[in-house]
Order: sequence, then structure tokens, then C-alpha cells
Amino acid sequence: MKKIILNLAVTLDGYIEGPNGEIDWCIMDGDANFNNFLDGIDSIFYGRISYDLWGNYSPGEEEDELMKSISENINSKKKYVFSHTKTDDGTDATFIQSDIVQRVNEIKNLPGKNIWLYGGAKLISSFLNAGLVDELQLAVHPVILGEGKLLFSEITNRVWLTLKETKSAPSGVVQLIYGVVR
Repeated sequence: MKKIILNLAVTLDGYIEGPNGEIDWCIMDGDANFNNFLDGIDSIFYGRISYDLWGNYSPGEEEDELMKSISENINSKKKYVFSHTKTDDGTDATFIQSDIVQRVNEIKNLPGKNIWLYGGAKLISSFLNAGLVDELQLAVHPVILGEGKLLFSEITNRVWLTLKETKSAPSGVVQLIYGVVR
């Protein structure tokens, strides 16, 4: 069965966005080899707001080759959008509005690679609360924002984790990989 992997950048104090939605603190570290992660997935789960912001992102000419490569890789994946309000956007994305646990388990049972739980924070909390996340890969960035959008803000029960691996980069970003204890 496929795994659902939360892979996300987070500040040392637990924020995924600044107070105005900014992510300018996020370091794109060439050593992180994000394309390797992307090669291990075939689907992405988005909340509607995250999808509207980033689901169809296309880099401009000013972007470096790494960002262009990452964007191309992301845009080649099957996209699922969880939304109470939106049902379609004219793309190949599949919009899911109800029976979330059942639909997610159906998708997990399809043949193929793992699934990236992209976010946002509400969707991540819903998935953790429902026991749907199998692994967390958190890239902790060396910055303290003090305010913004917290990664874990609506968790209803403890989620026990086991540390599987740590990686550090010269930039100071530390990737923590945890399995969810069932």
C-alpha cells in the first residue's frame, strides 16, 4: 500500500508561513535533493487554498534551473484537492468534498508510488487526526518567525512518532524524518 508522506518546510518555532502568508524564509537547498523525493511519489494531496496558490505554479524565466526542474516534476503528478467549496477548476485535478477517509484509503490502495501530503495546515491536521499520515519529513529551517501559520494547530489527539532519519545541510536546514506509530 502507498504511504502518505507529509513533506514540508517549517521554521524552528513551528510555522509554515509568516503572518502575511510569506515563505521568503524558506531556503531552497540544492543539497536537499527534493527531486529524489518527488521521484518517489505519483500523487499530491492539497487543501483548496494551497492548491489555488501552488497547485498549478509555473516558474518564470527568472527562476533558476533547480526550481524549473522541481516545478516540472510536481506538475507531472496526479493532484487531489480537498475542498468544501470548489468542485472543479478545468484541469485534471480531482476534487474531493466528502467521504474523505474512504476516498483517501481508495487512493492509497491504487497501484503506484507514495503520496505527498502537501497541505495546508487544516488538511494536515485533519489527516493526522484521522490517522491517515504514515510519515513526516520536516525540513526545519534556521529561523524563528514568532508569528504566522502554525503547522500543528488543530490536533485533537497525541500523535506518537518514531525518528527514522536526520539529515543536515550546510545552510542549517535539518530534515527530520519520522514514522507515525500505529
